[in-house]
Amino acid sequence: MLAHPLFPLARAIPLALSSGQYSALYDMCSSAFRDEVSREEFISFAADFHRDLECYEEQPLSVVPLNAMTRFVWTACDGQKGLSAAIDADGIIHGLRLSHLTSHPDTDQACSRHLYRLPFQGTWFTFWGGKNELINYHYAYDNQRYAYDFLIMKEGRSCHGDPAVNESYYAFDQPIVAPCVGKVVKVASAVPDNAPVGVMNEEQPAGNFVEIDHGQGEFSLLAHLKQHSITVKPGDIVSAGEIIGRCGNSGNSSEPHLHFQVSNAVNLYAAISIPIRFSEKEPIIQGMFVGG
Repeated sequence: MLAHPLFPLARAIPLALSSGQYSALYDMCSSAFRDEVSREEFISFAADFHRDLECYEEQPLSVVPLNAMTRFVWTACDGQKGLSAAIDADGIIHGLRLSHLTSHPDTDQACSRHLYRLPFQGTWFTFWGGKNELINYHYAYDNQRYAYDFLIMKEGRSCHGDPAVNESYYAFDQPIVAPCVGKVVKVASAVPDNAPVGVMNEEQPAGNFVEIDHGQGEFSLLAHLKQHSITVKPGDIVSAGEIIGRCGNSGNSSEPHLHFQVSNAVNLYAAISIPIRFSEKEPIIQGMFVGG
């Protein structure tokens, strides 16, 4: 983390908050941010939030490039609160979020019965994943609490060329593979990929997907696949690493990426998400590059 070129600038944010330098921090924010929140409102909220907060961890929990900006996440030393900040190369803060962090210890400490491989080939970036809402927005919902969103990142960007075109994204059309042996139980393959990129299909949130029954009450979902790219059908038996389709941008998706989760029932809207036990020993969280 220390090697990140923006780390010295970013580190000033939790230090300023924990030492009560709220007005100075406000001056670091963009004009658009200051148009939305007055100095008085910011100072009042920040002071109240930090009233019983002793310190933030020295190192950020995650670092995520956002094209022209980078998003840093820190947690308090007691793990009860956290902050995220999006800053540009000049140290200007364009987004700042202070959050009370909830936890679900009963399910957080559980893990899948099966051992899963990553459902892709090559190196991908973990854009959302982990056990709090700052690093994984899915965590707020019990039916997708331990889900992941993966994409391909190169030199801090997920695309090259025209960002409105799906084909510009490194992840688009990349092969997606079965994460574990199992039986295909559901498939959707006819949902168009969102175009231009940024227009999302909320009517069909998963877009094109494959759902696999791995036995022992575990079902995986691989969603937002490319239209007509799925190569399996319900009833097929797949092995770990077998190609089942290609990454797309269908459904409630803001850009080409893969949504991956494991749940305890076939009805994913009523099921409970399960923490995934990966072949890799290290827990996978937001900001990590991982190899499939």
